[in-house]
Amino acid sequence: MRRGSLVAGGGVVVVVATLLLGAALAPGTGSAVDGTDPAAGTPSPTSTPVGTVDETRSGTRSGTATPTDGAAPTRRGTLIGVQGSGSYTERGYAELVVDGARQWALTEEDTYFDVSPLPDGRAVAAWMSHGVDDCGPYPAPCARTGFVVVDTDGAAGSPEVLERFSIPVRTDTNSEIHDVEPLPGGRFAVTDMDRERLLIVEDGEVVWQWNASSFYEAPPDPTRRDWLHVNDVDRIGDGRFLLSVRNANQLLVLQRRGDDAEVVEVINRDRGGDDASCTEGPRLYDADGDGDVRCGDPSVFQEQHNPQWLGDGAVLVADSDNDRAVELHRRGDRWVPVWVLTGANGRSFEWPRDADRLPNGNTLVADSRGRRVVEVTQSGEVVSSYSTGNGIVYEADRLPYGEPVGAPLYATDQPPTGGDETATADGDGTAEPPAATGTDGPVVVGEPDTSLPVFSPAASLLRAGLPWLPLWLQGAEVAGVTLGLLLIGGGLLDRRRSGE
Repeated sequence: MRRGSLVAGGGVVVVVATLLLGAALAPGTGSAVDGTDPAAGTPSPTSTPVGTVDETRSGTRSGTATPTDGAAPTRRGTLIGVQGSGSYTERGYAELVVDGARQWALTEEDTYFDVSPLPDGRAVAAWMSHGVDDCGPYPAPCARTGFVVVDTDGAAGSPEVLERFSIPVRTDTNSEIHDVEPLPGGRFAVTDMDRERLLIVEDGEVVWQWNASSFYEAPPDPTRRDWLHVNDVDRIGDGRFLLSVRNANQLLVLQRRGDDAEVVEVINRDRGGDDASCTEGPRLYDADGDGDVRCGDPSVFQEQHNPQWLGDGAVLVADSDNDRAVELHRRGDRWVPVWVLTGANGRSFEWPRDADRLPNGNTLVADSRGRRVVEVTQSGEVVSSYSTGNGIVYEADRLPYGEPVGAPLYATDQPPTGGDETATADGDGTAEPPAATGTDGPVVVGEPDTSLPVFSPAASLLRAGLPWLPLWLQGAEVAGVTLGLLLIGGGLLDRRRSGE
């Protein structure tokens, strides 16, 4: 056998060995929560997650969990919103999982995002569907996005839809309503990424809105670019909202004042650094041409999702593009990380898009491209882990609490501090804050960084574009397969040249 054949054969061995070792050594991911294609039918009742726990127990920290006002304390399980199965724009679902088995599911729309419990036992879910004809100002076919309120009392299979709200949007990507927040009096706060605004909906009608163009420089037509990507809203006080502006790497504290609203604080405000993380795409818009936009420091958090207000001066953020969950505290006029979670169960997080601090002191994380929902303690110990199979999970809420406003803080050497609201809202401030004295940085728990330059980002991109690829296909596997393919190609080329 000549050299070319040996080299090509060696390449085949490298590829096969790499894939077999990758599969054999892969850390556990947990069983699929339903045992079938999540969008296709009824789950297997025997399917269970790794580390199943009683989801109503008090957990590892002291203190009594307090449900949302009016919530039935017997409600238990986890509400999960999945954007899509093997795709980001189709076969999505929202479901309730108890002890690893699906109790009910919504599958009527193409994709689902936020799914949250309501105090009276119902649930609300945000959704998007494409290829519809009722398009308002946009040419048909278009997409529609909105939310549904469903009756979950005794629901089996698919719960009854009690209320529906939707609006037409230009495209089926980066224009969806990602979040719906219940408000007193049966109203809902809604984030509209198509026109980048916050809506309040009552009885199916928009009764108030705040346009992000009043704070950020706006392009001529926000519906024609992924401009701000306003993806989450939480009510954190009377007329006060926490708003996530993903593409600016910023959170806004917004205070409603009659028909208008004022930004009273910016978490991760612009301090004059490089704006590339906010403008590439294109994304944020430089309307006045001065070369500057309101862009937060991507090392604090980048392209975040689903922040949770832990209390005045403390917030928990799913720091998606940095592949972590991070708790930040206010120090003077800066917000600094005090606790960072990078992974669980032997696997690093991959684009997590939700992190909730539970009343029992644990943290629940929806690991989107990792296709799992995990609950961990403050030290990173895994309490439970649920696999969503081929489903790209967007959010997870534990019943009966949902995402509580106000939750346990993880211990630090000093409590969060107050800040000058006017100063923090002004992105042009120059005053240096006091240093976070007595600390050497955040407590980091989870999994060590084992990524390989070039190959790990390539693996992430491959799994993002081809979500059916196995989760164990990481940077090392891509490197091994690449080496094997190069050997195969080189061997075949050598055979051809030598006439073998």
